[in-house]
Amino acid sequence: MKYNVDGSVNRYEDRLVAKGYAQIHGVDYEETFAPVSKMTTVRTVVALTATKGWHLHQMDIKNIFLQGKLEENVYMVQPLGFDSNNHSKAICQLKKPLYGLKQAPCTWHSKITQYLHRIGLTMSKSDYNSLYVKNYSGSPIVIILYVDDLVIGGEKLLDINKVKILLYIKFEMTDMKEIHYFLGIEVIETLAGIMISQRHYIINLLYKFGMTECC
Repeated sequence: MKYNVDGSVNRYEDRLVAKGYAQIHGVDYEETFAPVSKMTTVRTVVALTATKGWHLHQMDIKNIFLQGKLEENVYMVQPLGFDSNNHSKAICQLKKPLYGLKQAPCTWHSKITQYLHRIGLTMSKSDYNSLYVKNYSGSPIVIILYVDDLVIGGEKLLDINKVKILLYIKFEMTDMKEIHYFLGIEVIETLAGIMISQRHYIINLLYKFGMTECC
């Protein structure tokens, strides 16, 4: 389930998920680790946006694990409901990772980071493999990477759009424009500046634990 900022359900999604629990280390997977940005990094970039008057946009990458590349030989039985003509006993060899594969996050992260380097962004040592920076004629661009979510911050909207175009060339993405909700944090722009709130995130957690509001 995908949620809106207020905790209501936005949409439902379904996926073909591989049985990663049946994989064997050293046989059909090696690396599994994929770093994500620190919450401190997110708060720092929001603070910079507020103090320097930057623009802060968010993008969502579609079907991220399908965009990676498998290095190992991985096989799976035909999915239920799918019958290959005259090959009912055949198995499938995966060319791309599926959701559920142990190496899926790692393969995706490797692909996106390689592309960010290719288009001129430099990895920050402050948040290794998750924070990238670039200067356009003295104007900074900052990208926060968190699995399939990208936050792009910068002084000039034109420079942000340049980066978006480069990302569109390589990946299928959804432009969510100005950031409003990211990792449970609600970003609110007011005349007094930018505020961040985790109210809805906390309320959703309380609901999940069976707690409700009282009068």
